[in-house]
Amino acid sequence: MFGIANEFIVLGALLLVALAGEAVGRHTRVPRISLLVFIGFLLGPAVFDVIDPRLSPSFDFVAILALSMVGFLVGGKLSAKVFRKSGGPILRVSIIQALVTFGMVALGLLALSFPFEIALLLGAIATATDPAATLDAIRQSAVKSRFCDVLTGVVAIDDAWGLIMFSVAVMIIEVSTTTSVDNGVLLHIGRELFGAVLLGIFLGLPMAFISGRIRKGQPTLMEAIGMVMLCAGLAQWLSLSHLLACVVMGITVTNLARHHTRPFHAVEEIEWPFLAIFFIFSGAYLTLDSLDFVAVLLFSYMALRVSGRLVAGVLIGWTGSSEDAVYRWMGAALLPQAGVAMAMSFQAVSLYPELLQTLLPMVIAATVFFELVGPIVTRLVLLRLPKGS
Repeated sequence: MFGIANEFIVLGALLLVALAGEAVGRHTRVPRISLLVFIGFLLGPAVFDVIDPRLSPSFDFVAILALSMVGFLVGGKLSAKVFRKSGGPILRVSIIQALVTFGMVALGLLALSFPFEIALLLGAIATATDPAATLDAIRQSAVKSRFCDVLTGVVAIDDAWGLIMFSVAVMIIEVSTTTSVDNGVLLHIGRELFGAVLLGIFLGLPMAFISGRIRKGQPTLMEAIGMVMLCAGLAQWLSLSHLLACVVMGITVTNLARHHTRPFHAVEEIEWPFLAIFFIFSGAYLTLDSLDFVAVLLFSYMALRVSGRLVAGVLIGWTGSSEDAVYRWMGAALLPQAGVAMAMSFQAVSLYPELLQTLLPMVIAATVFFELVGPIVTRLVLLRLPKGS
């Protein structure tokens, strides 16, 4: 009884703390994710030792639900309508940015003698961005140009490429770390990857059918949250990736539903409280010892991610037409990084628990850095571009 009471007290208190943190953030212009992670750091074992996500049974529930919502919303951005409307530039820029960033981070970490698993996982994590921070930077700059239109489209689908690359990276790791690759191993890998895809489609089809026939309001919210929780739960029960399954469910719904925006708006309305608790708990994972332990990996990753973004931008400007030369600055504008990167890191740790002390604190610290510095760089890029470009 007392255990359940304590969990409710902690979760309720954290929501109020998150609310206070948002109020502070509005007056200081500190990104709210960075602020929540810092609050978690203060409340965690590193400082006041008030909360410890390793000992809290509610953290797993909050993390899985929050990240499943993130995956569903990311999948909702990959509609055929978006690709038809955006044409070539957004698709070309986003794919080149994702591939080059993944390659430079993964190969760079391998060259620096970091483990193969960490190199591949961080390569995929590096491709993720923060659409909210990037769009906020565009609004603050008050710049209207073709560059802004392409940037808006790229951040809308960038995280989806990252999640796809993450799934491929996991599959490569599974194959490479198996001493003898036989049919049983390949079947196991195929089951995990394609099983998540099939589960997402299997649940997405009835959800797409229902969402076109239910009015706005509470029924839509119940439908959306119910399906996300069902997808996450079945994925956990079947030992599949709940993140990938929810992404595929989102893709299915956004492409087949008659009123495809309703379930995504419903999830967006309830997503943030769970994410806020997730970010606070994530900050509680950080300790000074863990940061000191991963310092070299942290700085290597940040340097390689920045380099990958910049090189990809130069490559885009060099290989495109004369009008595309302005896209060489696209990489610098794509530095913000937030929730999806942390989602992938938690998924990685759930698959490879031995990486808990290295990968997780490193990604959390890097996310704070890119969340603080990235939007500033994005605004500078937008303000310095030629008008109308």
